[in-house]
Amino acid sequence: MEAYIYDHVRTPRGKGRPDGALHEVPSVELVTQLLQAIRDRSNLDTALLDDVIIGTAQPVGEQGGVLARSAVLNAGYSQTVGGQQVHRFCASALDAVNLIAAQVAAGMVDAGIGGGVESMSRTIMGYDSGAWTSDPSVAYHNHYAPQGIGADMIATLDGFSRYDVDHYAQESQKRAGISWAEGRFKNAVVPIKDVLGNVLLDHDEHMRPQTTVESLASLKPAFEGFGKAGFEAVAKDKYPEIEEINYVHHGGNSSGIVDGAGIVMIGSKEFGVKAGLKPRARIRSYASIGSEPTIMLTAPAEVGHKALKAAGMSVKDIDLFELNEAFASVVLRFMKLMDVPHDKMNVCGGAIAMGHPLGASGAMIMGTVLDELERRDLSTGFISLCAANGLGTATIIERV
Repeated sequence: MEAYIYDHVRTPRGKGRPDGALHEVPSVELVTQLLQAIRDRSNLDTALLDDVIIGTAQPVGEQGGVLARSAVLNAGYSQTVGGQQVHRFCASALDAVNLIAAQVAAGMVDAGIGGGVESMSRTIMGYDSGAWTSDPSVAYHNHYAPQGIGADMIATLDGFSRYDVDHYAQESQKRAGISWAEGRFKNAVVPIKDVLGNVLLDHDEHMRPQTTVESLASLKPAFEGFGKAGFEAVAKDKYPEIEEINYVHHGGNSSGIVDGAGIVMIGSKEFGVKAGLKPRARIRSYASIGSEPTIMLTAPAEVGHKALKAAGMSVKDIDLFELNEAFASVVLRFMKLMDVPHDKMNVCGGAIAMGHPLGASGAMIMGTVLDELERRDLSTGFISLCAANGLGTATIIERV
């Protein structure tokens, strides 16, 4: 049985700090407003849905407690709609979408919504890091180092210079600015309102389209301090071929810290008939893998091959690629290994420009590539994210 994409929406991304536009909005409310928007614009009988799965990278405090079920009830959905919470770090939302698609394809459910949320201004990053970082017996054995060290290790091993990563970041900002100016996100973004109904934010707040390579060159490397504090030695012990780490990443060529949420509605063909909706795309394949945990950011190429094999496709069969811009070197490495030209990669800009609300980004970039496939009248899209602890997830979609 086929699993089809019927619709998707996302919030704008607010700066992930106390003065960000979405700081006053709890994560459950971000998801609530998206659920209401996707229901209202589709005139959807929510009793036709079986489940809502929401991913978060920090499922603690107000983001815990099976947030999905709370949002379902808060949005006024039928009480028969279930709720589930998933956690695969940065790949959580894409994993949630894939889980709904798998149940639909298996014939176990008719339809559901998958997505994710992260309020990075309200929840402490790393709060739920667990044994991987906090238990010495686990961290030592796996040569744990922070993600920024991994990004700089990729740049060192693959030969990406400071200019290379800054030039990529500049292009991300340029593309995001053009995309907003041309209204490419207008059908996807739901303005977020406060309790009085006033709009708090209707655009991605983190962008700096005026960014240049020259302005980025003035920023100091962000992760050298971590390296000199001891993690450089850990990395060199794992990779003795590295003489010195080339510290090239900083806030301007790394993903932005933001608040936001995104959801995707998946269902069978029969669901579409009952709901009076036309499918926009189908899920061709999905895959997840583990990768080397010290660098932890190298999974996209490997999981990409796995997803392509499952779909019976090759790189040349993909029209557009969306890879989360965790760090510039992650995307540069993927393009190098997969032989993907830059004019097919993150064509609307990415997380360096617009921000990366950890648990939400997978659903957001799936929606971005679907909208852009439609705008350009193309067929196939590839979506992937690396994730902490050496994880990666990918999904391939095809318009119908």
